[in-house]
Amino acid sequence: MAQFTSLTSRVVALPVNDIDTDQIIPARFLKATDKAGMGDNLFADWRYQGDGSPKPDFVLNQPQAAGCRILLAGDNFGCGSSREHAPWALTGFGFRAVISTSFADIFRSNALKNGLLPIVVDVPTHQALLALVREQPEVELALDLASQTLSFPYGSVTFPIDPFNKTCLLNGVDELGYILGFEKEIAAFEARS
Repeated sequence: MAQFTSLTSRVVALPVNDIDTDQIIPARFLKATDKAGMGDNLFADWRYQGDGSPKPDFVLNQPQAAGCRILLAGDNFGCGSSREHAPWALTGFGFRAVISTSFADIFRSNALKNGLLPIVVDVPTHQALLALVREQPEVELALDLASQTLSFPYGSVTFPIDPFNKTCLLNGVDELGYILGFEKEIAAFEARS
């Protein structure tokens, strides 16, 4: 898993509530067992015409979306079925963080296990960020995981994350990698048993 310590990036705003995992990555792409190319299918039904050509009015097809690593989404992001392919598609596109007022529990868990930081902000902050991105499309937000801080031109807020997932992201390890970090201690325990 890619390490996450801090990030400064422009933002793609997609203020649609209740975006479910089937919208993030349609079911027909779930046969893949490899993350490679998954970003090409992110929001496929919203991004592409029936003939496969890009829909020019969809936000991810806009030139200003290129290189953005933060997605500012609506409430209840990632609801619906549990599919790890959803964070694979988001990170495959280049996103490292998603900001919302709430996330579905399974999506949040899958995101954290795949190096995607789900950031929960309160409704007033969310509305202010949406207004900021509308007024200043080139604005950059800064994320610092160690201090759990989201900074923007006129202030900052802190965001919650449990200590275990924070440690894993800061060290760039998944759950297994974390456990393997205690290999010597485990071997010593087993030798005593």
